Amino acid sequence: MWLDIFNPHVMGYTHKCNTLPGKLYRPCLSHCYPRVEGAKLLRPVEEIVVQSMDGTDSELFPYLPYILQDIWEIGTLPEIVLRLIEKHTANHSNLSVLDLGCGKGAVSITVARELKCRCHGIDAVEEFIAEARNKARKFEVAEQCVFECGDIRVKIHVITGYDIIILGSIGPVLGDYHSTLTQLSNCLNKDGLIILDDGYIDDASEYRHPLYETRSALLNTISDAGMIVVDESILEREAIAESDEHIFSCIRQRCQELMHTHPEQKSLFADYIKKQEEENDVLENKIICSTIVLSRCT
Repeated sequence: MWLDIFNPHVMGYTHKCNTLPGKLYRPCLSHCYPRVEGAKLLRPVEEIVVQSMDGTDSELFPYLPYILQDIWEIGTLPEIVLRLIEKHTANHSNLSVLDLGCGKGAVSITVARELKCRCHGIDAVEEFIAEARNKARKFEVAEQCVFECGDIRVKIHVITGYDIIILGSIGPVLGDYHSTLTQLSNCLNKDGLIILDDGYIDDASEYRHPLYETRSALLNTISDAGMIVVDESILEREAIAESDEHIFSCIRQRCQELMHTHPEQKSLFADYIKKQEEENDVLENKIICSTIVLSRCT
C-alpha cells in the first residue's frame, strides 16, 4: 500500500521557514519539530546534519548550501542503488521508495527516472530540497517524486508503507545500527528492503573509529535487529579516491571563498577543510565502503 504523501493532510510536519537577511540563513527546523522521542530529548537537527556532512561545529550549518553548491551527488552513488533495486525487486513501476537524508535528490531522481516508480525524499536542509525539486522538474519526474524538508528522526514515526528505504551515507542520525534498523522496520512493507550505504572496518584491521564498526560487529547488530544481508556492493578504493578528489576540490574552493567574505569565521571553514581531508583518508585507506541490501528475517 502506497502512503499518500501527495496529500498535504498526510504529510503532517510541514513548515515554511522564514528567510533572514543575506544569502545565507538558518532554517527554523529547531523550532518546528518536536525534540522529544519517548523520554529523550533529540539533539539539535543542525548538529546532526553537520555531523552527517563530516563536520564537527553546528555553526557550519547555514553555510552548507554554499559550500556544497557545486555537488549534486552527495555521498551515495545513484547507479549502485539503482542496480541493487533492479536486482532484488519486481514490478518496478509499483515500488514506493523512501530516501532518508536525500540531500539534493540525486538517488531518488535517478531511481524514479529509470524505474518509473515513486520516491519520497526527506532532508533537513531546505536549500537541498529546493534543488531536488528543481532537478525533478528538469528530469521530468516531478510527478513521481516528493521532496520534503523535515527531521527524519520525527518523520519515521508517522510514515509507513514503503517497499524500499534508502539510508545513503547519513551516519548515525537515527542512533546506532540496531536502533536505526528497528525503527525503520516499522516503515517497511512486509517484504520491504533497506539499502544501507556506509562503511565498516575489516575484521583483520587494528584501526578503530567511533563512527564505524567492524564487519563482524555490524553483521551481529543486523542479525540482532531481526534482519539479514541479502546483497552487498563494495566500492573500489580507486573509485572512492577519484570521487573524493572532485568533491574535496569543490568544497575547498567554496570554503576559501567564505574565508574571504566572512573572515571572522575563518577558523570554522579551515577546520572543515581539514576535517574533509581526514575523512577522505579514512574512506580511501582505513575502512571498507559498502552498500548493503537488508531484509527482515523470515
